[in-house]
Amino acid sequence: MTGGGGMFREWRHSRAVQRVEPGDGRALERFRWWQSFSRALFHLRLVNDDGRRTVYTVDVRHQNQSSGHVKAHLYLDGRHHAESKVPAVFPVRGGTVEVRASGFGLKRCHYVTAEGAEFQLVPDPASAEGRRARLDRSHPALSRRIGFLSLITLVVGLVLLVLQLAEQVTRAPEGLAQYVGTFTSPIDLPAWANTVVGLCTATASTERALRLRYNALLDGGVG
Repeated sequence: MTGGGGMFREWRHSRAVQRVEPGDGRALERFRWWQSFSRALFHLRLVNDDGRRTVYTVDVRHQNQSSGHVKAHLYLDGRHHAESKVPAVFPVRGGTVEVRASGFGLKRCHYVTAEGAEFQLVPDPASAEGRRARLDRSHPALSRRIGFLSLITLVVGLVLLVLQLAEQVTRAPEGLAQYVGTFTSPIDLPAWANTVVGLCTATASTERALRLRYNALLDGGVG
């Protein structure tokens, strides 16, 4: 029997498929260098039974938000095939392409086969995600250090946020002080330092988004 969580996921998947609208057939625009942090471009190459290659491309413009929603566009062999608000689920040959966004980029852009296997789409070499992937291939040790630094930055930022919130809640007139006492954070940062921490955590989450890494607790609490 399918559990409640499985039923909800199926319902959400079905709703996402229903949001897909047909494309207008326009040509895919070439990626420009100034779009590095405003556009994500990923490719999926499949081979048909007759040996012919099919190329699907997911194009997401982060800065183009309609009614507060980011849109994902699917191209088939260079022509606009479909579009949908994110989170998006595009039916493609042999499965679906799932696209989910965060406040710092994409957190999911995967091909899911009918059997349930998942494969991340390949970022365009000209995009920021593509350059980050190239760094990972050419300098894996440096890439791991950068990834570890991003993770540590977010953990530190989360700890500082929790300490500040705990202090504010227990000092509120109708807070928890009457039950647990007043809490004073051992770390008291000036306003400029809090701004620096915010910028660092945003940068860390952006770096993780370039690798499609996302954690609701760490990345979701930034900003």
